Formats: sequence, C-alpha cells, structure tokens
Amino acid sequence: MYISDRFESGNIELVEAVSDHHVRLRIRKDSNSDFFQWFYFRATGVCDTLCHFEILNAGESSYTKGWEGYRACASYDRETWFRVPTSYTNGILSIDHTPEVDTVWYAYFAPYSYDRHLDLISRSISTGLRYGNSARLVGGVKHEVLGTTVDLAPMDLLVFGEPGERKRTVWFIGRQHPGETQASWWMEGMIGRLLDPGDAVSRSILEDAVVYVVPLMNPDGARRGNLRTNAAGANLNREWLSPSPERSPEVMCVRAKMMQTGVDVCMDVHGDEALPYVFIAGAEGIPSLSERQVHDRGIFDEALMKANSDFQTKYGYPQTPPGKANLTICTSWVAETFGALSMTLEMPFKDNAN
Repeated sequence: MYISDRFESGNIELVEAVSDHHVRLRIRKDSNSDFFQWFYFRATGVCDTLCHFEILNAGESSYTKGWEGYRACASYDRETWFRVPTSYTNGILSIDHTPEVDTVWYAYFAPYSYDRHLDLISRSISTGLRYGNSARLVGGVKHEVLGTTVDLAPMDLLVFGEPGERKRTVWFIGRQHPGETQASWWMEGMIGRLLDPGDAVSRSILEDAVVYVVPLMNPDGARRGNLRTNAAGANLNREWLSPSPERSPEVMCVRAKMMQTGVDVCMDVHGDEALPYVFIAGAEGIPSLSERQVHDRGIFDEALMKANSDFQTKYGYPQTPPGKANLTICTSWVAETFGALSMTLEMPFKDNAN
C-alpha cells in the first residue's frame, strides 16, 4: 500500500504500517493553528483487499462529537463519492474498506477543488454572456475581484442582476471554513439556478433583488487542506468586527464591498461536524435586534421548510441571549451593522438523520 496527500487539499501523515494493508495515520493541524479535523488522502495498491486505516489523533481533534455516528467518504474517480464503514473507539477513528480498484481516495467529506471553483466562475461568466441581452436572465452576470488572500489568491465575487430603485441587496458567502466543502457544493447548485433562464423562481428573485455571491471565502485554507483557518491561522468567521490586512484580508475586502452596497439579506453557508441535520443559526443576540428581523426570520424559516424537506427547525444551536451576540461572527456583524435578515446555514458532515 502507498499513502499520499501530496495534492490540493490533501491532509494526512503516515505514522506506521502495521502490515501491508493496515496503516496508522495522523491528521495534520491547520496552518499556524491548532485546529484539525479535515483529512484527505489516496491509497494505492489496495484492490480486493480489506484495508484498515487508523487515525490515531482523532480524539484530539477540534470536534470529537463529529466522529460519533460518522462514516468516511471514499471515491474511485474523485467525482462520485460514497460512505464506507467507519468506527470511533478510544479516540481512534478506524476506516475498514475493501476497494474494488487499485487506487481509492478517502476524505472527511466530498472535496471541492479550486479548479472546480474556477470552472464555476467561468461557467457563470459565459452563461451571463450568452443570455445577458435576454430578459430571461434578468440583469446578466458580472465578475469582480475584491482583493487578494494572504497567499495572494484572488477573492472572486459574482453579481447577478442590476441595482435599481426599491431592489433588495442579497449576499451569499460560503466556505469561510475551508474544510466545510458542503458550502461549495451548495453554492454550485444555487448559482446554477440563478443562471438558468428557464427557472421562474430565480427570474422572480432577480427582478426584485441584486444578488452578490462570494462562493469561496477561504481559497488558501482550501488549497492547504485546513479545517477552519486561512494561511495566517485566522478563523475568518471570528474576524468580522476588526479584520486586518495581515491576518484576514479576505474578510476585509468582502466587508468593504458590503459597506458600498448595503445588505438587506445575508446567508453565510457552513457545515456542522456534530449535528446530522440542516438548520439555520440566526442573529437573535445582537444588541439592536428589531421586531422586523425576528418577523422576517420566522417567515424565512416557514418558507424554506415548505420549499425543501431537508431543512428543519427542531435541532440546531441554542439561541444566544439578548445582547450577547459575538459580533466578530459574520451573521451577527451583518445583522447589527445593516439591520439585515442575516443567517448562517449549517449542513451536516454526517448523513442527514431525517
């Protein structure tokens, strides 16, 4: 067996080979940080053999509750992913799998590559060009670079629709935490609907709103195989109150654009390690919480439950007491700064229990 993580988003360290098909591994920590949970590696020379992988430091990871009831993801082609038998005992995560081919890829969740992100940007631009002069794609699509990351990667923004009198300003940002690849898959689906001139719902939205989308907030962390931080070791979702060019330029440039456009609605898209449900965390604890924000959140929840049965409100995070919100978090900062309906969408690393 040959183990490798020398590719984009790869993360594993080989500790020892107990036998030809039994290896002990460790997850590498995030850049300049103690966070770790994301893993992604390739095993070669494994066809038709029961392989046993032990991740020895799982019990020291950032969210050990995430391992309970969890099953690792595997793929033969890095396109189609499936779950494999996984157990967590005495702080060790064990993966047992008999591959059908010579090479298999294992990951904490289905990865989403930077190349795929670039394809999404290019596809959005080309679709906007194709339909830009058609009333079917209201307002077309624009692409901007808001700034650069710590590693000097571009921060991509897609703008759908044209500003106008009484039009709402809607923001979507995703993958502040790079290991939460659910956010990128969600962005791909959401953008696909906005780009579909035959989608009556998206046409209606773009008639009444301009939609600003940052599909990938943390390109550096995604490339480096981090769980939560950027190249400087910053958890971007704790940088919104006072970002700095040295530590969190990603948040600085997005925040600056929001100050230009204003925000009526904002959704920050994430993944949750422990809870096997789709849910939303709101901004109920901000000092300036208004009745309108509470009312709008209730209407949004009801509408989303009707539109998609994966969403539910029974399970989620405890509600923050009044005035106790952490304003370094995006959702709280946006709600407090703009009086917006601001929300964090959480999706599970585990299979949806519903």
